Amino acid sequence: MSDLECPFPVVLAGARGHGRWHLENIRRLQDKGLVRLAGICELTPLTDEELAGFLTRGELPEQSADFGALLDSTGAAIAVICTPIPTHTDLALTAAARGVHLLLEKPPAPSYAEFRRMADGVAAAGVVCQIGFQSMGSHAVPAIRELIARGTIGSVHGIGGAGAWGRAEEYYRRAPWAGRRRMNGADVVDGVLTNPLAHAVATALALDGATRAEDVTGIETELLRANDIESDDTSCVRVTTARGSRITVAATLCAEHPDEPYVLVHGTSGRITFWYKQDRVLVQRSGHGPQELSLGRTDLLENLVEHLEGRAELLVTPDETGAFMKVVEAIRQAPDPVALPDGAWYLDADEHRRVVPGVDGLVAAAADTLALYSELGASWALSKEVST
Repeated sequence: MSDLECPFPVVLAGARGHGRWHLENIRRLQDKGLVRLAGICELTPLTDEELAGFLTRGELPEQSADFGALLDSTGAAIAVICTPIPTHTDLALTAAARGVHLLLEKPPAPSYAEFRRMADGVAAAGVVCQIGFQSMGSHAVPAIRELIARGTIGSVHGIGGAGAWGRAEEYYRRAPWAGRRRMNGADVVDGVLTNPLAHAVATALALDGATRAEDVTGIETELLRANDIESDDTSCVRVTTARGSRITVAATLCAEHPDEPYVLVHGTSGRITFWYKQDRVLVQRSGHGPQELSLGRTDLLENLVEHLEGRAELLVTPDETGAFMKVVEAIRQAPDPVALPDGAWYLDADEHRRVVPGVDGLVAAAADTLALYSELGASWALSKEVST
């Protein structure tokens, strides 16, 4: 792979919203001489002000709303796709057909069928695809796996995940697909566990070593919403793995006091807490004082470049997100989320967001006990839906 042009010419599809993060990251790697922003695919071109700092060979990167044509005209080696969820598969296959390698934002697809169509098509084309679960680049992931393998906290009997965030009502008006389960007959599945807090699910699965589709044998879901949306904003899921592990992740976008999400590994003689956005780890075990670790992180686009140069293994292949996509599929197939009764939430006028009293404690308790909301006695929770 080392015979590819370096710095690698990159096309970014979707440069606004979360795409701005990718734009800045590409600029960082361009300054390091690893990549070159060759093109941007947006329906409305970016302004010169939005592209400040991207003068390349004396001119700004090419822009077009036609992704395929832009890949052709720029000679792109890598495409970064950060577009609405339902577009991921078709855009990925458009790039793959041209021999263009991929960094594809999470969730990789809105359904398991679309995921398989993307992953199989990319594999058949012989291109490399990295899925954008940035937490998988954290050096804490292999470090925690090593602690588990050494028996540092005894035998692991379960993993919990907790995400208590807050989002203003405007968050659901940022794009036509935001907060939707379907749009124009196509799946979207933009729920709290499948998009904003998808990393909690994927990271918990990864720490258990249950990353591939065949590693999942059962899924239970409880999907609810306080906001006036189609999809869920306050939900929990429990996954049973092929080796009998239980993984419970609870999340909300209606927290009273939004805080950092984390994953909690339960052992027979201790526990490990991983705040995955901060790459911070706390090890607590019998007979020892608490041990705190602050670790680094490998950027996924940089890892993709190093892989193409033959210097690194790819961190997040499509098949390594198969278990996560099984969770997405269970949520897609579950009954539509149930609206919380009016008395179960209130509007925070200052922040213009809906808040569910007591949900922070429920999210933490679910991660701590591996129980679902209904099992914790939440008055507004319904009986779980089970998928196998």
